[in-house]
Formats: sequence, structure tokens, C-alpha cells
Amino acid sequence: MNYDRYYTCDVVNGEGLRVTLFVTGCAHACPGCYNRATWDRRAGQPFTEDVREQILDLCANHDGLSLSGGDPLLPANREAIADLCRRFKQRYPAKDIWLWTGYLHEEVQHLELLRDVDVLIDGPYLQDQPSTKPWQGSENQRVIHLASGRSS
Repeated sequence: MNYDRYYTCDVVNGEGLRVTLFVTGCAHACPGCYNRATWDRRAGQPFTEDVREQILDLCANHDGLSLSGGDPLLPANREAIADLCRRFKQRYPAKDIWLWTGYLHEEVQHLELLRDVDVLIDGPYLQDQPSTKPWQGSENQRVIHLASGRSS
């Protein structure tokens, strides 16, 4: 897996103070996407063990970890994302993980890695359905609290 960048002090991508990782690779190619530079999974830098540990260490003084892109659930990204989520939850069981994907929850709900994700924002970005709701780029996207099954 490759990544484009990560933010060490983010208050936009989820509740509270967060570390946000932007991975590369997205098969959805949504028209109007604000993060088009992350579509090519070969772009960016390799997500190494050192980078993973830096991100995990940064989370110590934050409320949680947010995963965006690109698409963290692109099949080529799933193994590394699963590993990151598992390690995060082992180290910080009381903190949460938010994950944005262009896939619908119904398409990916079988993925074991989602057991470690607390909030899933699903669905492709639709530029003709802009949203003013927090964390959603377009009205079709849902904020799904996986532990409770609640969505908004």
C-alpha cells in the first residue's frame, strides 16, 4: 500500500483531535472528487512499518485515527489497513477509528477489518448531491456507527 500524506493534528475528519491517513488507490473515480491525486495506487510513498509506527505513536495524544484517500478499502489496500486497524485497537482500545470509502456498507460489511472500525462513511461522492452535513461529501453518503448499527 502507498499513502499520499497524513495529518498529525486534524479536527475535520471525525470527532475530536485526530491523526488522519490518506492512502492512495481508488477505483471509484468519482467526478468532482477533491482528492483526485490519490486515485493511482502507485502514487505517493510506500506505507512502511516505520510510517505505521509513527502514525500509531502520534495517536497517543489524540482522540482517534481517521482513514481516507483514495480508498482504504480498495482491495490492494485492505491487508495493510487491516493490520493498522488491528494494531491501533490493541494499543488504544478506548479510541476510535473512522474510515471513508466509496463502497457501500452492504458491499464491504463482510470484511473482517471492519470489526476494528467504529465509524464508516460509505458511498461514492456524487457532485450533484452536495451535503452540508459534517463528514459527508454528498447526501448519498452515510455515517454508520458500526458498533451500534446506527446511521445518519
